[in-house]
Amino acid sequence: MKKLSILALSVFILSITTVTAQPDFDNVEIKVIPAAGDIYMLEGYGGNIGVSVGDDGILMIDDQFAPLADKIKAALKGLNQGKLKFILNTHVHGDHVGGNSIFGKETTIIAHQNIRKRMVDDFNNKEENAQGSVGWPVITFESSLSVHFNSEEIEVIHMPVGYTDGDAVVYFKSSNVLHTGDHLFNGMFPFIDLESGGTVDGYIKNVELIISKLNDSMVIIPGHGPLANGDDFDKFLDMLKNTTKIVKDHITDGKSSDEIVALGLGDKWEDWSWAFIPTKRWIETIYNDYTK
Repeated sequence: MKKLSILALSVFILSITTVTAQPDFDNVEIKVIPAAGDIYMLEGYGGNIGVSVGDDGILMIDDQFAPLADKIKAALKGLNQGKLKFILNTHVHGDHVGGNSIFGKETTIIAHQNIRKRMVDDFNNKEENAQGSVGWPVITFESSLSVHFNSEEIEVIHMPVGYTDGDAVVYFKSSNVLHTGDHLFNGMFPFIDLESGGTVDGYIKNVELIISKLNDSMVIIPGHGPLANGDDFDKFLDMLKNTTKIVKDHITDGKSSDEIVALGLGDKWEDWSWAFIPTKRWIETIYNDYTK
């Protein structure tokens, strides 16, 4: 199956906050949102960034797009004057790792081994906008690893194939903060990357697995959307299961994708539609996965 290039993955994200063809990075504001303790979420343009600050310096989860690097650096300096020591990548999409090419010049990037493999393959295949080696992870792992930083253990855990084949969630054990990567689009239909190893069933199973590990006081940094808690995750799972069942039942009845789109998912799920993944595209994602 033809894999998506970094360019294609970046284009997907351009619709997250606008439907224009080219984002105006000059007008993007990096918002700093406290999560818990010395852990923060940065909102800008693309996937949410997680940040740990303390005596050891700064650790960052994901880094959005390269043109935002200076703004992100300024936001980090406002939190802590220490050095950026580590970047953890949750997956390979350009809105989460596009800044690697800038930050990789001065810090250590850690990611699942499949993320590095996809980046190297894109570069060797001369994919447009593929990152050079400075943006590649230099430390990779197969199942999990721990980073001991700023007086706490930070667990980086690979998820089974679901969203892509190289996803990780990051748990700050002392602060009780979880960064989910794109295993949570808070209040929105998700993008599931079927061409990078993702499946709807695998995604749902991963969400169930994550929910089984949550505790009542945990603060959740989603891949997209506002800070979340366990109730938000439960609502997300409920949406996934119910909308998937609706589409699967229609498939069983012999309906085409266009026919299912025409029928829709009902009023209950209208508010989950958004610029890049409106109801139509979410239905098509489910349909394409179960009929491929």
